[in-house]
Amino acid sequence: MRPERGPSATAETAVEASGHRSGRIRPPAPPIGHDGRTMDPRHLFSRARRLADSATPARRRLLGITGPPGAGKSTLAAHLVAELAGRAALVPMDGFHLAEAELRRLGRTDRKGAPDTFDPAGYAALLARLREPEPDSTVYAPAFDRRIEEPVAGSIPVAPHIPLIVTEGNYLLLDSAPWSRVRALLDEVWYVDLDAPERIRRLVDRHEHFGRPRADAERFVHASDEANARVVAATRDRADLVVTFTPEEAPPPGGA
Repeated sequence: MRPERGPSATAETAVEASGHRSGRIRPPAPPIGHDGRTMDPRHLFSRARRLADSATPARRRLLGITGPPGAGKSTLAAHLVAELAGRAALVPMDGFHLAEAELRRLGRTDRKGAPDTFDPAGYAALLARLREPEPDSTVYAPAFDRRIEEPVAGSIPVAPHIPLIVTEGNYLLLDSAPWSRVRALLDEVWYVDLDAPERIRRLVDRHEHFGRPRADAERFVHASDEANARVVAATRDRADLVVTFTPEEAPPPGGA
């Protein structure tokens, strides 16, 4: 199913502790979609399955998950891939962070995570390659290692039989070149949202978990992450689906 452009429904979803481990999302009371009808959050899984089912040997389907930093993109994407059990692969945008040495050379270290601290042309080139699989050819995608704050090449193998690629990142819906090439390659893009205070709290906790002193983490979130969040928020209306979490229903903190 290809929905109309623009947000077609809003799903408020919750994750049980056991559901987080198993990759299953538990629906709370049925939310209300933009058309006034109730929508079961399991619709997300069935919608992803339909995308996978529509793939052909010569043409994979690509699903994008976007939203501001800390909203739960990585967790939702991981749940979807787990639910499809061997029929989907997760290829995050974060593998296309520029290396720390290059950020220092460009004078952009303090803005790490901004659109110009990535390689969007390289990301688009990988997505284009993934769209058209070659028989018996595994594609290797990069990942981002938060322990060392660096991208690591060749980290994610994508076997040729996988029908669906799930990719997540902040800037999938930017309409300025070269980022606009990314949206053109994706069959659907879902926007994940979360109340700002909870999202900011999770971001600070995440930076602290990976080694930043708390005061430094708070400064970085408010100076850098929130500037990026405003850029991402301006793209919300371009999504095919909007998934809104409340603090009580949000997935346990993940990478995004």
